[in-house]
Amino acid sequence: MRSCLIFKRSGQLAVLILSLLAYGTLLLSRPIVPENFLPDKLILMSWDWRLSNILLFSLTLVFALLLINALLAERQSREQLEIAHQQLEIINQQLCQYALRIEDQATLQERNRIAREIHDGLGHTLAAQTIQINNTLLFWQSNNDKALTFLKQAKELGAEALLEIRRSLSVLRSNPLQGQSLKLSIEKLLTDFQQTTGIEPSCKIDLPHTLPTEVNTALFRIVQESLTNICKHAQATSVTVKLLAHAGMIHLSIEDNGKGFNPIQNTTGFGLQGMRERSVALGGQLNLHSQLGTGCCISVSLPLSKLLVF
Repeated sequence: MRSCLIFKRSGQLAVLILSLLAYGTLLLSRPIVPENFLPDKLILMSWDWRLSNILLFSLTLVFALLLINALLAERQSREQLEIAHQQLEIINQQLCQYALRIEDQATLQERNRIAREIHDGLGHTLAAQTIQINNTLLFWQSNNDKALTFLKQAKELGAEALLEIRRSLSVLRSNPLQGQSLKLSIEKLLTDFQQTTGIEPSCKIDLPHTLPTEVNTALFRIVQESLTNICKHAQATSVTVKLLAHAGMIHLSIEDNGKGFNPIQNTTGFGLQGMRERSVALGGQLNLHSQLGTGCCISVSLPLSKLLVF
């Protein structure tokens, strides 16, 4: 029994064989009664008894060895189960902590997404409405009919802004493209932009592949926010939007001929940050090129291979 606790299987067998040899040697070399006083028949019976005793002893040793090893294996299994149970409890606690972290991260990402949606959608509409109200005030004294036209457009933009708020409050799952293709949506956006601001737009879109809804929405929002910034700050007379697929990439560029600015000092706005976040979320990158007096160009590059399985 002690050998089963101390040695492995080979050591246990060695102890068993030594015990059997010791017992058999002792039993065979030390007869209970001297053979000189026994008849031949009793001598044969004595040898049979010795051999049977040795066989019984060997079977007892083998049975004890197997039984003890079985008990030890059961005890080890219980210990391993207890260890595994403790490890599972630790892993379960870690998973709960990770789940909380992921939930917090998901909440933060959702808040940022909602903020981007409100800024890109509602901000664009309110900026256009502000321009129409300013035009109304500008022509109020000199041209009442034109001022009234601007005022009606501002009213329509106010209704659109209210609708955008309702969409934002409904978890912002609505599609800003409203079932249209990305090309038609951008063209309509540029048409409305020209009617609102008087800035002449040009557009070139060539997409041979059908993109997922999330990608179309992100590209549309980037164009929309870029036009809003041009309307607010650029003092431009023309803007060019290009959306092309080339060499396994999708390239989007929005370029104006406005007054430009210093990118080092003016790249912390929430709109630009939102455009960068949208680009990074699709595995791409956003670059901004501008100088004072030379306009501004925003370019976005997205890997087409990732977008098709998005």
